[in-house]
Amino acid sequence: MSTMTPSPAVPRNAESRTRSPLVHHKRRIDPLYYLFLFPSLALFSLAVTLPALLGFGYSFTNSIGFGDWEFIGLRNYVAMFRDQGILGSYTFTLGFSLITVIVVNILAFALALGLTSKIRFTSALRTIFVIPMVISGIVIAFVFQYLFANTVPGIGQAIGSDALSTTILADPDWAWLSIVIVTAWQSIPGTMLIYIAGLVTIPAEVYEAGSIDGATGWQSIRHITLPLVSGFIVINTILGFKNYLNAYDIIVGLTDGGPGVATRSVAMSIFRGFDGGDYAYQMANAMVFFLISIALALLQLRITRGRTAF
Repeated sequence: MSTMTPSPAVPRNAESRTRSPLVHHKRRIDPLYYLFLFPSLALFSLAVTLPALLGFGYSFTNSIGFGDWEFIGLRNYVAMFRDQGILGSYTFTLGFSLITVIVVNILAFALALGLTSKIRFTSALRTIFVIPMVISGIVIAFVFQYLFANTVPGIGQAIGSDALSTTILADPDWAWLSIVIVTAWQSIPGTMLIYIAGLVTIPAEVYEAGSIDGATGWQSIRHITLPLVSGFIVINTILGFKNYLNAYDIIVGLTDGGPGVATRSVAMSIFRGFDGGDYAYQMANAMVFFLISIALALLQLRITRGRTAF
């Protein structure tokens, strides 16, 4: 019978003295990292941080973009919250973003379910559905502008439909619908790909167990699929909402903010201030919009922190 010989005890101080050089070696940062970091940090500061700080400073002045200016305190911010044009742009942007994110997620999820099912030509169909992602938003907007202004009214007149005989681009009550349609057409492929990435991670055994228990197709989607891709739904919803808040190119190409100012977004209001002599005033608008975007980003981090597909 063998006996275990106790190993000699190592003094704690001696062990720490033995390990400390190794730990110090692991924590040493290669100077090469700084060589790549500093140029990027300098460019980011010059292109993003410095302009943002200058814009924040100008928001407290009466500057029109050039010439002399005076410090006027919070007067721009107070006037902004009383400006019906600014408040209207926020109402349109928030409403448009909310409706679009719902439409995009429902349709993208339905397409993802179809393209991950056992049907033929799924690879070819995925390629076709992804095409809108690679086309510029302004190009898509001009193409759809022609369709809404000429093709759809022509079809409406041919079939005798009064509702389709006039273009919705000229209707202040329905022009927003054309922006939702075009934005959804361009955004659905990217959202669909994220849903496909989530759906393919669900093990087939889960559906087989549900089928053995008698679950129908809708019950499988409701009680199995939706809970298991809830993380992807949250990510798509928040990312989409943030992107739609910054909508600009499609609106410019489709309605140019009209009729009147019915479809003018916050981004358009800020940009129009640069050539309309409202530079400092729109800088205050940009700062408020920036804070809203930061709040949404923090909300996204809080909701998605530690969230996985399952």
